[in-house]
Amino acid sequence: MSHPTLKAIIEGLLFVADGPLSLDQLTELLHDYDRASVRLAVQELRDDYEQRGAGVHLVEVAGGWQLRTIPELMPFLSRMVKGRPARFSQSALETLAIIAYRQPITRQEIEYLRGVDTGAVIKTLLEKKLVRILGKKDIPGRPIIYGTTREFLEVFNLKDLKGLPTLREISALDEMPVYEVQEELPLGSEQRGAP
Repeated sequence: MSHPTLKAIIEGLLFVADGPLSLDQLTELLHDYDRASVRLAVQELRDDYEQRGAGVHLVEVAGGWQLRTIPELMPFLSRMVKGRPARFSQSALETLAIIAYRQPITRQEIEYLRGVDTGAVIKTLLEKKLVRILGKKDIPGRPIIYGTTREFLEVFNLKDLKGLPTLREISALDEMPVYEVQEELPLGSEQRGAP
């Protein structure tokens, strides 16, 4: 029996992983290989998927790499996958956006910006693991400070927080007709593929 190639090993690791694997995680798992070799193998694997026109592709998301189905398969995959895609209320999206752009941020600061109580919304975002407690702010009363999670990056298909759309990009979406916005949305435009 021949030994598997580095690309094949990485592909197998990504296939069984619960979420994205960072280059550091892959290098740690593949301690027989140096970081540069692992990085090159990941790039080659990504290129292989793109050149083949495969039903899955290798995506850099949430600070790591993950195998995902291509968006064009969604009409076919939705026949198999039961249930509705995750939906967020307007208040949850507003709160999540404030946390994403202003983190670290306290509940009081969020409520000041939104003008309403956000306790229940924050609790829901914590339960969905989109937001986490970062610690306590060093001011009187020591309020809890919140920030986003890797799960947030995965759900919104972001490599990192720098991938959040700018105010200018968001304003441009407001000026587009609705049918164009659906095709141009920078967040969530690529559905997470089926396992």
